[in-house]
Amino acid sequence: MTFDQIKTFLWVARLGGFRRAGKRLNLSQPAISTRIANLEQELRVPLFERGPGELVLTKQGTLLLSYAEQMLFVEEEIKQRVANPSETEGLFRVGASETIAQAWLPDFLKALSEEYPRVNVDLTVDISLNLRSALLERKLDLALLMGPVSEFSVENVDLPSFDLHWYRASANPQTDLTQIPVISYSSKTRPYRELMSELSRRVGPKLRVFASASLSASLKMIAAGIAVGPYPRALANDFLASGQIVEFDPGFRPQPLSFTASYLSEPRSFLVENSAEMARAVAVDWDRSHPK
Repeated sequence: MTFDQIKTFLWVARLGGFRRAGKRLNLSQPAISTRIANLEQELRVPLFERGPGELVLTKQGTLLLSYAEQMLFVEEEIKQRVANPSETEGLFRVGASETIAQAWLPDFLKALSEEYPRVNVDLTVDISLNLRSALLERKLDLALLMGPVSEFSVENVDLPSFDLHWYRASANPQTDLTQIPVISYSSKTRPYRELMSELSRRVGPKLRVFASASLSASLKMIAAGIAVGPYPRALANDFLASGQIVEFDPGFRPQPLSFTASYLSEPRSFLVENSAEMARAVAVDWDRSHPK
């Protein structure tokens, strides 16, 4: 019985299949199957009930899972307290919302690379709804998203929020929301739903709303005079500096955007935990040096 077999068993059990575990461990499905078969032969008990659908742990498999989690925790403790962080290797899957991607994400990735120079990063930029699903499906190790994620299995580290300000084109003074469309975040996001609720009450049936998952495209549409909309000031700075857009006050401001660095609490990973705290520190420094 080897530690690699135990680690493979844990990920098969966690992810519910050999193929998913193979992707997580960067191994072929036959290699995963061989490790599990050899482990079962060594222990002389079946660890999974094979059948249609996802694998189900046997009684012995459930018992082994608790030991496997303890073994991985000890491994992580050794890495954290004994090993040199610069020697940490592997694939680290990070997901980030576009707001963060256009703000302090480059600073975070730079800090991460300096702390863990041998770790490979797989970056996904998407809306928070999709990032949340990917995190819960164990397709991401760390998600920088509009949070918190209200699942018992998820740890959330609070990040600085982003205030929202209204912008219009410098060349188009129209700010009557019954006359010019409002452009907002993707329709599958919380800011969109909250804004729609408030605008429907304030503006009424003449309201027109455009939804876009691309912040850069949205700000370009505002600069072109096609629409107005509320966005973080830090992300609008280039357009403000060039004189393409100006801020205005329609009489109310949406709630700030709240973000968290979220990750699954089990199995424990000090790389993920340290990276979440690193993200918080980088975000706080960035927030202090940029206008709200």
